[in-house]
Amino acid sequence: MGSASLATQPSPAACLPSLPAGGRLRLRLAPPPRAPPRLCKRAGVVLIAVGKLRVVTIRSAHSGVSNVSVETPPDNEASVTGAAYGFRGATTSLTNEMLTSSKKITLVRHGLSTWNAESRVQGSSNLSVLTETGAKQAEKCRDALANMKFDVCFSSPISRAKSTAEIIWKGKEEPLIFLDSLKEAHLFFLEGMTNADAKKEYPELYTRWREDPSNFKVNGMYPVRKLWGTAREAWKEILLTPGENMLVVTHKSILRALICTALGLPPERFRSIDVNNGGMCVFTVNKRGEAMLQALNMTAHMYSDHTYQY
Repeated sequence: MGSASLATQPSPAACLPSLPAGGRLRLRLAPPPRAPPRLCKRAGVVLIAVGKLRVVTIRSAHSGVSNVSVETPPDNEASVTGAAYGFRGATTSLTNEMLTSSKKITLVRHGLSTWNAESRVQGSSNLSVLTETGAKQAEKCRDALANMKFDVCFSSPISRAKSTAEIIWKGKEEPLIFLDSLKEAHLFFLEGMTNADAKKEYPELYTRWREDPSNFKVNGMYPVRKLWGTAREAWKEILLTPGENMLVVTHKSILRALICTALGLPPERFRSIDVNNGGMCVFTVNKRGEAMLQALNMTAHMYSDHTYQY
């Protein structure tokens, strides 16, 4: 049988000029809208152009194999995603401005309080104070961090967190700063009620608080949604303060908001994070204000003489 000749599309390589030995050709490659990746094979090298414009340098060689290098993007385009193009939004800047240095942030939840022990709704009330057990937990936190050098400590001014911070920071010369942006969420008339009484007297409201906190509304306010804005404010105050190693002592709800906002999670994820009394979390933050979670709810020091060095 005779062979049939099939008509074929011209190769994309046909549009490229020939490369002299030792010559260089700089190409700016971009795919057409909604088109699949384009292949261009030349001198033994396959170039794939997809997504954002990329600058590719081709060096011809007598062997027929070319060396291809992709130029590094500008520093302001690189991120903790590994400088990958097309990943804008994969990381979140907590400052929206460059920092003078990268930072390490250790977050600590206060020790056991009286209202923790009595299973009461605490919120922003200052009436719940550190228990004897809570003070011992704070001492354990101090001992566990004995090998760490912090430049500054930030704390909520509310009693139970303030007392915890003062125990941890005792004897240090570095500043202890109290921030209103680290206060716990305000829960209005529910504060001081036992959880059992709140569930009995306000069943629908309490259920919303426990099961759908982002839509929990009291006195015309959405406490958890507001907490997200407060957390962003706190992050900015902390990260724009001079120093590279920071300690932060605060409450569980604002800790959840701090962690979630750093990770780009919305208020709907409020109860996806938990931190025990005396538990510690660690973030590293690069110069662009992008955070990476290194440790969540470390509690080994609560049950042993464990010390941290990181």
